[in-house]
Amino acid sequence: MAEKDKMTLVLFSGEMDKAIAAFNIAIGGAAAGMDVTIFFTFWGLNVIKRNEGSIKSKGIMRKMLNFMNRGGAKRLPLSKFHMMGMGKSMMQGLMKDIKSPQVDELMRIATDLGVKFIACTTTMGMMGIGQDAFIPEVESFAGVATYVAEAAESKISLFI
Repeated sequence: MAEKDKMTLVLFSGEMDKAIAAFNIAIGGAAAGMDVTIFFTFWGLNVIKRNEGSIKSKGIMRKMLNFMNRGGAKRLPLSKFHMMGMGKSMMQGLMKDIKSPQVDELMRIATDLGVKFIACTTTMGMMGIGQDAFIPEVESFAGVATYVAEAAESKISLFI
C-alpha cells in the first residue's frame, strides 16, 4: 500500500478567522486522503484550550497571563474588526446564515477525519499551561523536534 501524502500546519494565531482558515485547510487535506497534523504553538494554543474551568499555573506572572489569556474555541477574537466582540458576533451571524460551521464544529470535523492535534510543550512550559488545560482531542504534547520531523515528511507545510 502506498504511503499517504502528508500536510503539516503550524497554528501560531489564536484568532478566530485564522483558526477557521487552518481547520478548513486541514479538513480539505484530510478529505483528499492526506495525513494531516496541526502543531499548535504560542497563541494558537488558545484554540485547543478547554472552554470551561480555569487554568492552573505556578507563579504570579503565569497566573496573570492565563487569567487574561483564557482561550477556548468559543472565546477567540477576530484578527481585524473585533470591536470588543461585536465584529466576532457579526461574523458568526454571517457564518450561520450560510450554514458554515463554527470553530468548535470545524475541530470536531477535523478530528473525525483523522487530523492530529499536537500542543507545543515549549510554549506550554513558558506560559505555565498544563495538559489538563486542553480539550481531549489533543493527541499529543511535543516540542519543535516533533514538528520538524512531521514537516520534513510533508508535501505541504503551512504557518498560520
